[in-house]
Amino acid sequence: MPTIYARGPQGRKALALPELSRPEEELLRKIPEGLRRKAPPRLPEVSQPELIRHYTALSRLNYGVDTGFYPLGSCTMKYNPKLHEDLSRLPGFTGLHPLLPEDEVQGALAVLWELSEYLKGIAGLPGVTLQPAAGAHGELTGMFLINRYFEDRGELEKRQKILLPDSAHGTNPASAAMAGFQVVSIPSDRRGMVDLEALKRTLDETVAGIMLTVPNTLGIFEEDILTITELVHSAGGLCYFDGANLNAFLGRARPGDMGADIFHFNLHKTFSTPHGGGGPGAGPLAVSEPLVPYLPVPEIVKDGEKFRLNFDKPKSIGRVHPYFGNFLVMGKALAYILTLGDEGMREVSAAAVLAANYLRVRLKDTYKLPYDRLCKHEFVLSGEGLGEGIRTVDIAKRLIDYGFHPPTIYFPLIVREALMIEPTETEPKEVLDAFVAAMLKIAEEARTDPALLREAPHNAPVRRLDEARAAREPILRHPF
Repeated sequence: MPTIYARGPQGRKALALPELSRPEEELLRKIPEGLRRKAPPRLPEVSQPELIRHYTALSRLNYGVDTGFYPLGSCTMKYNPKLHEDLSRLPGFTGLHPLLPEDEVQGALAVLWELSEYLKGIAGLPGVTLQPAAGAHGELTGMFLINRYFEDRGELEKRQKILLPDSAHGTNPASAAMAGFQVVSIPSDRRGMVDLEALKRTLDETVAGIMLTVPNTLGIFEEDILTITELVHSAGGLCYFDGANLNAFLGRARPGDMGADIFHFNLHKTFSTPHGGGGPGAGPLAVSEPLVPYLPVPEIVKDGEKFRLNFDKPKSIGRVHPYFGNFLVMGKALAYILTLGDEGMREVSAAAVLAANYLRVRLKDTYKLPYDRLCKHEFVLSGEGLGEGIRTVDIAKRLIDYGFHPPTIYFPLIVREALMIEPTETEPKEVLDAFVAAMLKIAEEARTDPALLREAPHNAPVRRLDEARAAREPILRHPF
């Protein structure tokens, strides 16, 4: 497809700019000489119909949740109600300035306070901060809380280790390392869960805590979760739960009841904000009682019928986000919770788990399933042994020809040639069956015509790209 610069001859215009309110020279005098353009910008010269048609054509090349199934494991790319998008765009929300005085933003503070209260109930923990902007930001904030907790107790110098199961989310070790901790990997056992004996061997007075992804990236719930948290607590450490996979047990189990000291929510995965495209997201944290004094400021407090911002928290780690976090994302999350209620949230987790296990059972006899057991919201296949020279990336590219976005591939790292599939709770059975049919057809093609897969996709706007070269040598500007 040609770029916008290649459409039409020079001299066409899509709009007419209004007359300047002041003479051009007067306006230019207000701009420092070094910041002024030396030549007019190279803008495309097209008519308005050409402009609209070009960008409409581009939009048709895009793939998204509104156009098809998006089974990205770990990322929860689900359909979200458009009503919540409309609510977040209400002028009373979008027109707010974050520096308005408290008395003029009581409605916004009420939204944030009410969401905090619901998140406390969902997590089963007494303290919440809404400031973290995304899951990894929540992880880092949690690590800062652990750091401050042990610093306050005079133990930080010796407690320098964070334990990480090899089935954890990929951002976990980076978050721990950025907060100054030493990362120690804990292997999985043959069932895909934390190896308890390996965990016991690492626990001593040097351990600050453990970061658990619950369920883990294999889609498996840690059956020994109470034993794990008890062991870590007995050694004096804290337990961090990565809540990116909350849709697997939403409304059915609470991290606080499992022994979590810190739990982060991905509002942009579980609670009705589109995930992808770089944001926006939100990663609030819920914490146990001993960590409440260290939460970021300001804290939203309800005094009678009014709300105020409390900065009087001398042990706080301080701000981790300007103002109060990504406010419009939180409005959508509150709308989602109020729309569904307790029963609806339980249906979310039931549907997510049912859909994942349906796909797992339908595909396990054709594709290698390293951990053949009941999963939660997602499961991991392997593309190994499907056909001569066939790799997982070939399966993923061929899926594009059948009209499906590929699943997550090559993650988690503990499964060779991994295909990580998450159907989410929002897809009907007909879509799941169509996806299964495509996967079974691809497996047949891998045996009978492997070249077809290795050269896929065949029906996409572009053929297979050199992705490594594109990452190393990106072309970021139009070559005039």
